[in-house]
Amino acid sequence: MKIHADALLFDNDGTLVSSLDSVHRCWTRWAEEYGISAEDFARVELHGRTAVEIAADLLPAQRVPEAVARIEQLEVEDVPGGVVALPGTLALLDALPAHRWAVVTSATRRLAEARLAEVGIRPKTLIAADDITRGKPDPEPYLLAARELGVDPARCVVFEDAPAGLRSGRAAGMTTVALATTHEAAELDADLVVQDLSALSALVTGEGVEISPRA
Repeated sequence: MKIHADALLFDNDGTLVSSLDSVHRCWTRWAEEYGISAEDFARVELHGRTAVEIAADLLPAQRVPEAVARIEQLEVEDVPGGVVALPGTLALLDALPAHRWAVVTSATRRLAEARLAEVGIRPKTLIAADDITRGKPDPEPYLLAARELGVDPARCVVFEDAPAGLRSGRAAGMTTVALATTHEAAELDADLVVQDLSALSALVTGEGVEISPRA
């Protein structure tokens, strides 16, 4: 299966980089600091959601802004040594012109930039939680990325590891590629499902980018 696109839009955590250990450490400490029981914390989905949404599920509204600032600080401080590039990430991005791709993340800009910089990724276009009013699975983040790149959403390909992100991409009218890095392949509904970015090759042409599975 070959996919032709004008732009490639990548989720970050679980797609380009792995920060699972860091996320677990930081959110566990955060929950302890805010007196959240292990049972309550376990019921909340962390992956692919903004910190504001998570905090709002667990705390009174008046405590959310302070709590969000605290988890951002914990996660930024934990970035050194706590984030690694996933297989195939750097090779694929190195093959792409800067105007042909963007990162679309549920993290704040400060945290996203820290995690990306840790592995040497500096995107020209980055859509973060600060830039949107409705996070994934709403299509807003990916539609904004397409607008920033000046590309028709129908000519974009979304790369995601989480069901919420894939729903966001589909709702935006984009082709979806799922990476089975944090979920089982059977849990992922996408146009193409692969293990990680090392399973794909990118050919840049005058008309855009051609993505295909490696033989």
